[in-house]
Amino acid sequence: MPAGDLNRLKTVIMYGADAVYAGTPDMSLRSQSGFSLEDLKEGIEFAHARGKRVYLTLNLFAHNRDIEKLPGFLKTIREMNPDGVIVSDLGVFHYLAEHAPELELHVSTQANVVSWLTVKSWQSQGADLCVMAREVSFDELREIREKCPDIRLETFVHGAMCMTYSGRCLLSNYMAERGANQGSCAHSCRWKYNLKVTKADGTAGTIEINDKNMGEFSFFLEEEFRPGELYPIEEDANGSYILNSRDLNLMPRLAEYLALGIDSLKVEGRNKSEFYGAVIARAYRTAIDKYYESPDDFDPSPYVAEVSTIPSRGYTLGFHTGRLENTGHNFDHGGSLSAFEYGGFIRSWEGDDLILEVKNRILPGDVLEFLPTGSLDCLRLRLYEFVNAANGKITEKFTAGEHRAIRIPATLFHAEDISQLKRDLPELTIARKARPLTEEQELQLKQNNKTQGAELGLVKADDLVRDPGERARIMRSMKGGKPPKLGAEGCCALGCNGCLPFWKEDQYEKARLLLEEKRGLKKLDSRAPHPAEN
Repeated sequence: MPAGDLNRLKTVIMYGADAVYAGTPDMSLRSQSGFSLEDLKEGIEFAHARGKRVYLTLNLFAHNRDIEKLPGFLKTIREMNPDGVIVSDLGVFHYLAEHAPELELHVSTQANVVSWLTVKSWQSQGADLCVMAREVSFDELREIREKCPDIRLETFVHGAMCMTYSGRCLLSNYMAERGANQGSCAHSCRWKYNLKVTKADGTAGTIEINDKNMGEFSFFLEEEFRPGELYPIEEDANGSYILNSRDLNLMPRLAEYLALGIDSLKVEGRNKSEFYGAVIARAYRTAIDKYYESPDDFDPSPYVAEVSTIPSRGYTLGFHTGRLENTGHNFDHGGSLSAFEYGGFIRSWEGDDLILEVKNRILPGDVLEFLPTGSLDCLRLRLYEFVNAANGKITEKFTAGEHRAIRIPATLFHAEDISQLKRDLPELTIARKARPLTEEQELQLKQNNKTQGAELGLVKADDLVRDPGERARIMRSMKGGKPPKLGAEGCCALGCNGCLPFWKEDQYEKARLLLEEKRGLKKLDSRAPHPAEN
């Protein structure tokens, strides 16, 4: 798993990562890294105390100005005592091999390793592990594994995809003077672009798309030797997203990669939140463990549903089949969506009160889903008022801010034993909540799921949205909204702790009796996985 700072490193290890890759701004392609050298040292000690590994990234392409820093880098690396160093530059690789032969050397995905011949070449030079380029298909990976049995192989299974060859991008350099291969990519491929037309007299103009005429236009690219194969360029008032790749998600094919004997599965996301790290680490950890319990009976469905609770640009299998289909691109919008958002994390326990640092606004009736480690269970709590942890004031809503937190008495978890609750929800435990979605955003999520279903063969390509009017509704401005408070006036059947109306008000007595008679109140399981739709 990736880690952009110390807190995220600890979180992903707690949620099941076997190894973490991280770096400081001056040592890697991580110019936005939140690690200081002291943080890295503490993180490595934290990991080693739990039998986990930390790999440091030294994967920049070194210019002359960088070479003179290598002795200092090497001294720092040795002080850190990592389990390996990830390198992409051949010169840096040989420098480390010569001056620090005790270090384990991993070849970065930036080195664009796409064949067994290249793997053997790196192995002959002393590489301990090769990270495959994301352009390697599964069939190619199988052949590489067969021909290279004596070196560890690592492949990406989840995270953002780059529109260029394994990150070898010059668009950011050109558009923003920020070098993608020096750790400061501006992600120009995600920007919004306007369509321009040139008139017969040579003058240029802008096609203005608005709510009134949006349904009148459809724009496509047609490649010279593929007549009739149209690639849509969708344009709304905000722009067009012709370079916007969907996010990689190989969970539906996880069993194939595990059966192949790949040594290490890698997740992208060093700039993502603890929420992302926790959910993805937990999902892959439990899925991998479940596979090894009984490979023949493994079903990826619940884990596919779990990773869908993380905001994404829609998911794709990437180059799994050898070709990135047009379903691998998101032409409709440039942002990430899901039905959930980061609620907060447990900063500490003070007696029998947990202190939750809040990451998004919480309103009365909202359900917080706390995520224990080791399974896909969720422990739910519905709140109606909020106690400010700093001053004890009670409010009807609570907004996120710099280290703002609320105090939650353990007694509110009416169905839980407090001592067990503290073991299940230690410090750094993540909580998520429902995300307010507009009608257009909900439509976009359905479209994302349809597109993923088409890649998996579950949805016919003809069933994907083609109607310009529906596309227009998808792309209409997304200005937030307010989700229904399921359960604020009664039971929503999620089995939340603290659902006060259902459990205490007289008007629901008949409903309580019916539930007890038909299936027993205990079957409202507050720890069940969320019934997320894929």
